[in-house]
Amino acid sequence: MATLITPDVRFRNSWLAAAEEFNGERMDGSGVYGDTSKERIRTEIAGDFAGFVDSLVKERFPDTPRQEGLVPCTYLWLVDGDEFLGSLAVRHTLNDFLFEQGGHIGYSVRPSARRRGHAARALQDALPVARQLGIARVLVTCAEDNAGSRAVIEKNGGVYEDSRDGTRRYWIGLPD
Repeated sequence: MATLITPDVRFRNSWLAAAEEFNGERMDGSGVYGDTSKERIRTEIAGDFAGFVDSLVKERFPDTPRQEGLVPCTYLWLVDGDEFLGSLAVRHTLNDFLFEQGGHIGYSVRPSARRRGHAARALQDALPVARQLGIARVLVTCAEDNAGSRAVIEKNGGVYEDSRDGTRRYWIGLPD
């Protein structure tokens, strides 16, 4: 059964294979920003995968130096046995961009593992993590035309608030 774990170098080959499947498509919740080309993945990330994993783990600490515009974030990987299935990020706070477009939680599932309920399960399992961080209401967003992600959010209790610049915004209240 698929579970969320802290990023771990032992999933290197499976993570890299999953990144190849994205074929340059944005990998939400992965910690890979900007260029997601196969070339960057093969050289920069594969070349220092341990450093990449270490940087993801450190992002949860408020005093970790980070790029301007980024907030403390707990990165989690969805795995089943030895197979990496997807990424999820729980952002501890919202800046202006995240409030408008990104939300508290971002996620992606590798293309070969989609349409099996993994995203819904990952979001469900991430909600207690958000609550432990002191987040009482989670903002989750998706592209207006992403019916699959919309269903994932609604299945997890997301209440549609509005759409802004092609992004649907949902709130999920978390119990104490």
